[in-house]
Amino acid sequence: MAIFSKTCEYAIRAVFFLAHRSAQGGRVGIKEIAAGIGSPELYLAKILQELGRRGLVSSAKGPNGGFYLDAASLSRPLSDIVEAVDGDGIFRGCALGLKQCSETNPCPLHSQFKAIRDQIHHLLHRTTIGEFNEELVQGLLSLKK
Repeated sequence: MAIFSKTCEYAIRAVFFLAHRSAQGGRVGIKEIAAGIGSPELYLAKILQELGRRGLVSSAKGPNGGFYLDAASLSRPLSDIVEAVDGDGIFRGCALGLKQCSETNPCPLHSQFKAIRDQIHHLLHRTTIGEFNEELVQGLLSLKK
């Protein structure tokens, strides 16, 4: 079971792929990114377009064009990707999907799920996009199922 939507999974994997390739000074086309992370091209193109609108990825047109990450993007937290794609519901939502769940009107899982939610929030806010590059370069991490 995944904690992110499929769209968000593809977005995070694509950004990691771009971080790795940008560190080597390259720009990457959509076909290569899709093949590198195991995602459908058209779906990924829409995701990257949205991430570009939000300033998380950059792109250039022309023969040497493609997607890439600049230094500012590499220093952004992973939570920016999650919020751009899935919103902030993972950080505030109810485990049972109840709209009225709150501190004053908790669902049966409220306290336990809030602790997990807070840990996820902390992890994604303190971890930057660029932090995994060394492991990706060394082949220690995988971006494809």
